Amino acid sequence: MNPVLVEIYSTVAPSMPFIIGAYVLMWVAILVYVLMIMLGYKKAERQMAVLEEAVAELNEKNAR
Repeated sequence: MNPVLVEIYSTVAPSMPFIIGAYVLMWVAILVYVLMIMLGYKKAERQMAVLEEAVAELNEKNAR
């Protein structure tokens, strides 16, 4: 094997668990963020539906 590659691998290999851990942590954080955004979006949709129903009821009462 190339001596330069041996030197590179000898410096990178001991820190490999930290590199893998950083990537796992990053992906978990992204997943949690996306799930929080999705839950917030669904909550906002439910609130908009309730608001639309209330506006429709008010419009019916005012039309009479």
